[in-house]
Amino acid sequence: MLQEQTEMLEKTGLNWKVKTEKVQTASGIIIPDRIALVRDDTNTVLGIHTEAYVPYQNDELLELLFRISQQSGLKLHTGGSFKGGEKVWFQLKSDDYRLGNDKIEGYISGFNSFDGRTSLAFGNSSITVSCQNTFWRGYRQVDTRLRHSATMKPRIEEILRKIDVLLDEEKKGFETIRIMNEIPMTPEVRELVTKMMFSLENEEKLDSIDLSTNKQNKLIRFNAAVDMELAGKDRSIWGLFSGVTRYTTHDMKKGDNSESKMFGRTGSIEREIYHELAGMTV
Repeated sequence: MLQEQTEMLEKTGLNWKVKTEKVQTASGIIIPDRIALVRDDTNTVLGIHTEAYVPYQNDELLELLFRISQQSGLKLHTGGSFKGGEKVWFQLKSDDYRLGNDKIEGYISGFNSFDGRTSLAFGNSSITVSCQNTFWRGYRQVDTRLRHSATMKPRIEEILRKIDVLLDEEKKGFETIRIMNEIPMTPEVRELVTKMMFSLENEEKLDSIDLSTNKQNKLIRFNAAVDMELAGKDRSIWGLFSGVTRYTTHDMKKGDNSESKMFGRTGSIEREIYHELAGMTV
């Protein structure tokens, strides 16, 4: 392994492997067709799987990113993990896009997991530098998902061939953002987005007294985030979406919300809202 790759594994806290162990009951009975994935440096169990599950190690994912870097010219950027290593990710730095006073930084992200909840996959993500709002476009846009099985590694070459597709998707995404920035937001669109954000599609009015105090407080924080972004983005639908990502990045919960934005419900809602607004540009 090259020194650069070793340094990246150390920097991101991912310089460890998983080993497989048999699963047994407290009395010592072996459970057939089940293995545990165990982190070798901490002996933490990261997932329970069938024997057909083939782990893809962190250094293998980084090696794939390195090959993509050599092929595309994109530089290795950073990485990280969630829940002690159940999910891991690395990033390559792609293009940036300037829009007014904003700079939107683009990244190609590689995802892997040992808990069995996500496949090995790649996708686009971005950060709006002025406010550090993050948006993970997800990895379902292109067919780069590979399940953890014996047939996975021979298909890795498919990902190398699809990176150009991701870069093309990024360029199209920047063009969509440019057009979104030119479309004025209307009260009706803001209401639609707010209802999507909080699953209030069946509510007639957002100020209904039937809303819980907790949800009303969330709406207050959400509207404050939206108003802040709209003020700096000419009250466009791009400003409205930036309000969404400001809220989910900074105000939705205390602490880091990245896992939910990458893999969970928050990210799903963001992508639904984005596609709804992007549909207004065509």
